[in-house]
Amino acid sequence: MQNHRRLRKFIPKEAVALTYHPPRDSSPRLTAKGQGELADRIIELARIHNVPIRQDADLVHLLGKLELETEIPPTLYKVIAEILAFIYFVNEKKKTENAA
Repeated sequence: MQNHRRLRKFIPKEAVALTYHPPRDSSPRLTAKGQGELADRIIELARIHNVPIRQDADLVHLLGKLELETEIPPTLYKVIAEILAFIYFVNEKKKTENAA
């Protein structure tokens, strides 16, 4: 088990960014992806622009295999629906906090 922990330390951080503009887009598109310092920059820009961030290493790994500007394939729709629900939840929470 300890060897497993050591190996995990060497896996570079990954990040992706999705964009979705209905009705122009039929599904979300991958607009950024990167590892290491580039992943840190993607996350930093998301924070600066108040873009909701969801941590899911397995999903990031899957999406990272796609080409940039590619629409998310139907096989990943369920997972993307969960992300969109998360974003809607965060946006509604912010609206409620700002109204108070």
